[in-house]
Amino acid sequence: MIYGHDPRTGRPAGEPQPETDADGVDAVVTASARAGAAWRELPAPERARVLDAVADALLARADDLWAVADRETALGEARLRGEVARSAGQFRLFARVLRDGGYAQAIIDHADPSLTPPRPDVRRVRRAKPGVVAVFAASNFPFAFSVPGGDTASALAAGCPVVVKAHPAHPVTSELAADAVRSALPDPALLGLVHGFDAGAALVGHPRVVAAGFTGSVSGGRAVQELIGRRETPIPFYGELGSVNPVVVLPSAGDVSAGFAASLTLGVGQFCTNPGLLFVPDDPARLAAIAEAVSGTAGGPMLAERIRDGYLAGVERLGELTLLAEGAAGEGEWAVAPKVFVTDLASFADKLPRVAEECFGPASVVVTYRDPADLPAVLDSLEGSLTATVHAGDPAEAASVADVLGRKAGRLIWNGWPTGVAVCWAMHHGGPWPASTAPAHTSVGATAIDRWLAPTAYQDWPDELLPEELREANPLGIPRRVDGAH
Repeated sequence: MIYGHDPRTGRPAGEPQPETDADGVDAVVTASARAGAAWRELPAPERARVLDAVADALLARADDLWAVADRETALGEARLRGEVARSAGQFRLFARVLRDGGYAQAIIDHADPSLTPPRPDVRRVRRAKPGVVAVFAASNFPFAFSVPGGDTASALAAGCPVVVKAHPAHPVTSELAADAVRSALPDPALLGLVHGFDAGAALVGHPRVVAAGFTGSVSGGRAVQELIGRRETPIPFYGELGSVNPVVVLPSAGDVSAGFAASLTLGVGQFCTNPGLLFVPDDPARLAAIAEAVSGTAGGPMLAERIRDGYLAGVERLGELTLLAEGAAGEGEWAVAPKVFVTDLASFADKLPRVAEECFGPASVVVTYRDPADLPAVLDSLEGSLTATVHAGDPAEAASVADVLGRKAGRLIWNGWPTGVAVCWAMHHGGPWPASTAPAHTSVGATAIDRWLAPTAYQDWPDELLPEELREANPLGIPRRVDGAH
């Protein structure tokens, strides 16, 4: 049985959920694949109406959803209501994506017999991969990156059925969220749910699964990738893994201490975008301001005992550095204190890569430097991250670090903080390894749908047999490239 726990007390919360055995996984995936055949053929505007209905269903049940999730996560009403709204917003975004039609990338090259050799009529469109998408739910976002999260929303939008492997930290929340989503689907089997470690292995190994999305740790991502490697037929794996999100403060920047402390401790540091590295000028006044700001913060209970233990192990690893400041632990059985360590640039470089490994939670390393010209070489030694941030008052001062950071992260932030990922058309939430397994793709924003689509070209095909996106009359009114022109 899978038991959720209240992080405030460490005691079980809610009814336990049975683990799904191999036969159960097969039944769920098979039913999902069967339902997916009709869903894939449903015109995009009709799928869009369903996605809007899912958003309405999530918001209608927000009172129940946040209360159950709070018992399993201790994240509080404001955060959890906001996350339900974010999840609903993601479904609405993908409804707009479907109505826009550009995601299909429809291309038409009419026949041209004057060319040598003559060109046939060729038309290309992207459609849903024919099979089930496996999604591994995240611990730190029980809605937005879990059962009703962006992976699920984007895959359903593409036309793929989904089976989610629930996170063991919030099993009851997962069941309730799945029920809310299914209530608006034309076939409840379009969204399957399985529980348990072994169920995850059976899921990614199932022959009807055609792609997998994952949000979690580097070790967890490696384990899933290894399981996929054992399949007879390989599938793409879109994993969002570890990230330290370096922040570079240049001499012309103002005081960043309050913003840093707030971003570091947001969600008890359990965001994939919390700033794990802060590079600052070697200035006693700056260090004192950072220390004061961090000392005034409080932590809180982490999502699970295993996550709490991982944070403590990471803090112990960073203990070879000097402790700059420590906040209060706050209340709760699994509560932890924010901690910030400090070292100079040369010592930091000598201790790479271990000193720059992600410590999931409210911990960070402040690295002091004397000359900004020394930064690019050290920054270039860092592994990939989801984000990189520059604080400066003079844009010209940032040229050298901007170049190297642009090679190290999927999102660059100017005079801001990495926590908070906007759900929009332009967002890219991915980055070089170990931030993600597929840096060309994003798990947030409109283009997240790209992961679940595959192109098909039709040569000299009868118009009435073509997908609507490629028919000569363009019945859906979508943007298309025709004979090389939009």
